[in-house]
Amino acid sequence: MPPQESRPIRALPLLLPLLLAACEGEPPAQLRVAGGDPARGKQVVRDFGCGGCHVIPGVIGAVSWAGPPLTEWARRGYLAGHLPNSPDNLVAWLRDPQAISPESAMPNLGLTEAQARDAASYLFTLGAGRLPAVPAGMQMAPGQAGPQEEPRIRPRA
Repeated sequence: MPPQESRPIRALPLLLPLLLAACEGEPPAQLRVAGGDPARGKQVVRDFGCGGCHVIPGVIGAVSWAGPPLTEWARRGYLAGHLPNSPDNLVAWLRDPQAISPESAMPNLGLTEAQARDAASYLFTLGAGRLPAVPAGMQMAPGQAGPQEEPRIRPRA
């Protein structure tokens, strides 16, 4: 019997969007964007070419590494390196990145308030299905981005 030649997995491009979609979910209340619609936001991200600079799960062709990947967005603690990752901060960032970080390479895309809210709403679905539950009694400060993961190293008892 002749040896089988290796062939690339042709189904991978078809399965990849399904695998990445499994990381999406409904964000917890503190990460929901008022007035934002994730479905419209995905279209905004597509229409404004965000995938030209970022890897964005669920957006076909969004595979560039010029900017940071936007995977697992809901699990991030900060945006632009110094702002808590909250809905209001992300909307402000999407509307005018240079107002927050003047040296940023992120261009001002001219998004309207509604477009920025929709885009932020979509981004907060990314990784939302993997957020840890907020422990009972955990206090949340106004504008806090969400639950904090437990420390990886625990003190010995």
